[in-house]
Amino acid sequence: MSTFFVENFGCRATQADGSALERDLLARGMDRATSTRNAEVVVLNTCTVTAEADKDVRAAIRRVHRENPGCRILVTGCYAQRAPQELGGLPGVSWVVGNSHKHQIGEILHQNCHPERASFASEGPLFPAEAPASTYVGDIFAHTELMAAPVFDGLGYDKTRPNLKVQDGCDNRCSFCIIPFVRGQSRSLRRDDVLRELDALVAAGFREVVISGINLGRWGRDLEPVQRFEDLVRSILAHTGVDRLRLSSIEPMDWTDKLIELVASSPRVAKHAHIPLQTGSDRVLRRMHRKYRPWHYEDRIRRIRSAMPRAAIGADVMVGFPGEIETEFEENRRFIAALPFTYLHVFTYSPRPGTPAAEMAQQVPPEVKRERNRVLRDLAAEKKKAFMQSLVGQTVSTITLSVVESGRTESLTDNYQKLWLKGEHPSNRIVSARVDEVCNEVLIGTPYPRGDGRPRPSGRDAVTPDHLL
Repeated sequence: MSTFFVENFGCRATQADGSALERDLLARGMDRATSTRNAEVVVLNTCTVTAEADKDVRAAIRRVHRENPGCRILVTGCYAQRAPQELGGLPGVSWVVGNSHKHQIGEILHQNCHPERASFASEGPLFPAEAPASTYVGDIFAHTELMAAPVFDGLGYDKTRPNLKVQDGCDNRCSFCIIPFVRGQSRSLRRDDVLRELDALVAAGFREVVISGINLGRWGRDLEPVQRFEDLVRSILAHTGVDRLRLSSIEPMDWTDKLIELVASSPRVAKHAHIPLQTGSDRVLRRMHRKYRPWHYEDRIRRIRSAMPRAAIGADVMVGFPGEIETEFEENRRFIAALPFTYLHVFTYSPRPGTPAAEMAQQVPPEVKRERNRVLRDLAAEKKKAFMQSLVGQTVSTITLSVVESGRTESLTDNYQKLWLKGEHPSNRIVSARVDEVCNEVLIGTPYPRGDGRPRPSGRDAVTPDHLL
């Protein structure tokens, strides 16, 4: 087996895991195939946050096995951790590797190529000839430390905006969520390891890096001495030369006043806040076992908007939670309508086996959930359109991604808007542009001829982490 292809499902943390896996396989001498059709090994790095996510994975397994019956399929990630036997019985699947053993996938495949060198010990048979698949799944809660990422070596990143996962796991126990049981307890990548990796990415020429995690705002709570997420952001700004830092999803209670001030004041941090809401109904929030109330959430949103008038502010919102009656949904709709969101990710509740919500009475009928989903999506579309129109005539900072058509280059603005720049431009350039119009939910802009849009001051901000003072 010399060629592989990794297909990722789900969140940014999963994508970061996939990039790290690619780097490991490339470093071991394997070659990255151009698609699943011509790979000898296909790795499906899965999500299990909803039943729909599970369905997508099973469909992908069937597709890969149909289009490339000679390949070996390895299923890993959250679905593999939750239901290994279910996946191992599917045609074409050779290995099921849970999150507990994801970091050992390279060694598993290496030993399959060279069994005479086998030194790796794990659960399950190593080299099965036929199904059932070889299974590597252990106790995810036995993992108490996030392993340091290997220093970037030029392998495994083929995108303009790499993901760096600095935190994994979650200590919350929301009644609807399976993620703590497939990702384990919250654990943090040590600050020095984060800085080391960022320095390598900057040296390789990357201009924007996305910091991600399963519960990102909890970074540092498990370290000794205890640190806060804003400490990490200050350290990155003080000790690395990254041009633009983008923060992934952060829970509302972790958007502290210090973090808001730091993001607002630094030209090197993207003006973008993704803050999971789930619902604006206090009664539903309590049944969800969420750790904030609607008025707490509203206070954070309004503070962020006051500090950053043009920031992108987004949220995850759930409809159809068990027992959600019409008046509670209307509370949610009114709450969302009143806040300055620029986009929403609207999800329909999906029972996850083993969670308290799955056993609750009064499950909402599917047709009611679909209608509520439609209502919130329409509301989100209105808010997005209004925000995009407000940017016409404004100057924005944007990073070039790729040429999309003759005379146009796709880019992503500091405040998380897709913008097509007039002209063909190299990727991975931060430029200033004037927004001319909105067309089909895309901004159209003209780059300014002066400068390259590099955030000022360039290099390192003159700030020092609190814990180093």
